Amino acid sequence: MGKPRNAALLVRISDDRAGDAAGVGRQESDARTMAERLGWTVSEVFIENDTSAFKRRTVTLPDGSTAMRVLRPEFRRLLDLIGLGQVDGLIAYHLDRVARDPRDLEDLIDVVERTRIPVETVTGSLRLASDSDITMARIGVAIANQSSRDASRRIRRKHDELAEQGKYAGGGARRYGYEKDGTTIREAEAEVIRLAARRVLAGETVSSVCKYLDANLYLPVKADRWSTKTLHDILRSPRIAGLRVHRGEVVGEADWPAILDRPTWDAVVATLHARGSGAVRPELVRWLNGLLFCGLCDHGLIGAHVAAGKWRYWCNTHRDDGCGKIAINGPGVETEVSRQVCEYLIRPDVVTRLSEASSDRGAERARADIAADESQLRETARMWAEKRISLDEYAEARGIIQKRLDDARGALLTHVPARVRRVFAAKSPEAAWADLDPTTRREVTKALLASGGYKGWTVAPADLTAARRFDPARLSLTS
Repeated sequence: MGKPRNAALLVRISDDRAGDAAGVGRQESDARTMAERLGWTVSEVFIENDTSAFKRRTVTLPDGSTAMRVLRPEFRRLLDLIGLGQVDGLIAYHLDRVARDPRDLEDLIDVVERTRIPVETVTGSLRLASDSDITMARIGVAIANQSSRDASRRIRRKHDELAEQGKYAGGGARRYGYEKDGTTIREAEAEVIRLAARRVLAGETVSSVCKYLDANLYLPVKADRWSTKTLHDILRSPRIAGLRVHRGEVVGEADWPAILDRPTWDAVVATLHARGSGAVRPELVRWLNGLLFCGLCDHGLIGAHVAAGKWRYWCNTHRDDGCGKIAINGPGVETEVSRQVCEYLIRPDVVTRLSEASSDRGAERARADIAADESQLRETARMWAEKRISLDEYAEARGIIQKRLDDARGALLTHVPARVRRVFAAKSPEAAWADLDPTTRREVTKALLASGGYKGWTVAPADLTAARRFDPARLSLTS
């Protein structure tokens, strides 16, 4: 085989904090130098900037099931082109730039063994030319994968510890009202927050306060004008009341000073919540906003008033350039989605699915226990069906296994989102769902969709030849 004439370079960095792609730039430079030394012709560079080769996400597989997978679109495109014969050689900087997940490595091995292309790395850590090369690559990826898991566990534990102590965890953009260190008050901005709080408590709308701040040149952190969402989020943030939030919940007092005292902040939050629960705010009441998508242009549908007591979700031509050709009856679609959600809530595997976003050891252990006990239940039933055990023995064994299963599911429930957890804590999830406010319904629905790898429902065009009534067949889950 001659030297590659359509070689590919693969460069990757997990966390480009500076945002300047310098890390991948250095890798590309070293890889090009190696290609010149080997006499290879480089046809394309596959760049995975700010892309983890370890973090997994829930995805929907071709058979409709869901699983945790590392998402690397450029790596997958590279494998496809190798398989099609459009790439005849591969150079990377190091083994762990190519793969940290064993599944990714095995997919690369499969396509390389089929096409027989050469694979090289600047550091010499990856070659797939022989069985011993492949064995060493597998060992290297296993070590790198374990290293990533250990680091992830240490980071999670560190954040848990900081939260327990009420300390600032660092990272992210500077919070309005505080300096970059996250704990020192920036007094000029703190005064703006106090001013906004006073005006809201005096009855002024958040939109009106934003206009006042813009007119007086009080600027937010990263924009040249205030949005109602930005100000709303700041005023509702527990941070400005000196409270520490961890995993979406207030866990105690923070070690930084408060901008608003607790009674004032509580009053502001209560005022904003009371305004948001009124029926005159359709963008807050229509809880399927952003969860329904046009079957023609794929833009999100929004709730809109039509006539007295009537409303619908439609593809708005005034937002995101929607086509305006799809609309669906509001009460009908909310009733149908509620029915689907309630059906999903009573599925035995729903808690396991919801917890899959958590890689906590406790969650992993509970999922393993559930899988083992469910398998044992099936085996026990098979033994009874085959008359290998008596009915009394079956009943006793089932009771013991079911108790373990219930305990494991209860333990797993602590790892699902808090709002969803409250629904499961009720004796009847369906009744609890009916009592939820629109905001919580939306959050629960989004969590359930994500657990199945979906983003919402696509709404197909109506059949104009059929009777004019709500047709649930127009809805289909979309990912």
